[in-house]
Amino acid sequence: MVTVDIDGTLTRVHGWRVIAERFGRVEFYERTMARVRAHEAGEDETIAGLVSIAEGHTVPEVLAAVEATPRLSGIPEGVRRLHGGGMRVALLTHNPPYVTDWYRAFAGFDDAAGIRGSQATDPRIGPSAGIGADKPGGLAALVARSGIDPRFVVHVGDSGPDAAIFPLVGAGVALNARSPAVRAAADLAIDTTDFGEVVTALLCLPSRPER
Repeated sequence: MVTVDIDGTLTRVHGWRVIAERFGRVEFYERTMARVRAHEAGEDETIAGLVSIAEGHTVPEVLAAVEATPRLSGIPEGVRRLHGGGMRVALLTHNPPYVTDWYRAFAGFDDAAGIRGSQATDPRIGPSAGIGADKPGGLAALVARSGIDPRFVVHVGDSGPDAAIFPLVGAGVALNARSPAVRAAADLAIDTTDFGEVVTALLCLPSRPER
C-alpha cells in the first residue's frame, strides 16, 4: 500500500491557504502557521485552527477552493498506475473527510485517515469537536482496514508528521520536502511537479533491507 499526504505533497501550495484566500481569512491562516513554525502551538491546535476557516460555509463552497488549489500534475493517472501494479493507494493526512472525499473522487484513492474528531457539515460547516492530528492512528486504521502489514507500506509526505511515519512503515519518500531533517529521515527524496515521476520511483523502490 502507498499512503500519501495532501498539503505540500500533492499540492504546490498549502490547500488551507487557498481556502483562507477564498474566505478572506489569510491573516488568520498566516498567524496559525507562524505559531506552529515558532513551536508556540502543537499540531492539534494548528489543525483545529485550519479547519475553523471553513466554519459557516457550505461544503461545496469549500470544495470550490479545494478544486482551485494548484496540484502536481498526473495524480489520477499515477493512482491508476499504482493500482495496476497491485497496490492500494490511501491518503494519510490531517484533512477532514469533506476534503479527502473530494480527492478520493478526483483521483481514485482507496481510503483516507489521519485526523481525529468531528465537524458538522450540514447545512453549513460548524465548529469542530475534538479535532486533532493523528497520522500514527490513521496509519493503524488504514492497515487494519486493508489487512496489510505496515512493513509493506510506503508513505509519501513532506513535513515533520510524515517523517514520524517513515520509521513505522517499509519505506518513506520525502516529496518536495523543504526540511533537511525530513529529507534525511526518508529512504528517498524527490523534487518534482509531476506525480508520475513519483510513481515511477515507487515502482522501482527496493525493499529497505536492500538499500
